[in-house]
Amino acid sequence: MPVPTAPTTAERAKSTCARADRAVLAVDRLDPFLVSIHDVLRDGSYVVTVPADRSATLPGTEAVLELTDFAPLPLREPVRSLVWISGRLLPMPPHDTLLRLAPASVVVADSTGAESVSVDAVTSARPDPFCAVESHWLRHIEADHRELVDLLASRLPGSLRRGRASLLSLDRYGLALRIETDEADHDVRLPFPKPVDDMAGLNQGIRILMGCPFLNGLRARRI
Repeated sequence: MPVPTAPTTAERAKSTCARADRAVLAVDRLDPFLVSIHDVLRDGSYVVTVPADRSATLPGTEAVLELTDFAPLPLREPVRSLVWISGRLLPMPPHDTLLRLAPASVVVADSTGAESVSVDAVTSARPDPFCAVESHWLRHIEADHRELVDLLASRLPGSLRRGRASLLSLDRYGLALRIETDEADHDVRLPFPKPVDDMAGLNQGIRILMGCPFLNGLRARRI
């Protein structure tokens, strides 16, 4: 069985839900408005905090929750991924400003395109183990170890070495770089030899990539 080199769509959705920088609720006949995710229940429902002046009229309505994941580093196009969760809003008594969104469908979009994924798959998936520390880690590497990014970028094919390279993301399967040129942006994934689950495994995976990302079966893959 081949070693996975990237998160599944369900894993990407779960990680975006866990670290989303912005959550917007869209309901028919209302302008979209900001909410916050209060909790995610075992059945896959999303508990959201809504403005008090709207909570009374929303239960029972169909809604779409849009979650946006922004890159931790300044990029020309900062949005890394979007997740749209469609479903019905239900009350959460006795909390007036909490509503439960029972999902009926989930769509994930990033630089690879948009893809639907089953609610059951997202419910059973786990967020990436580095989800909570990813932003801090990427900022730390950019600020204090920029030479690592330059080294990784120097291993890319010549056509991808003409622009500014920045770390785009980190997960248990590898790193992604964003290459910004005058013409376009290019996202390139550098997978680890095998998935990692802790900092020791992460450090080992990074050392291998720094040595040469195209040895030991690794290949740069555009995402």
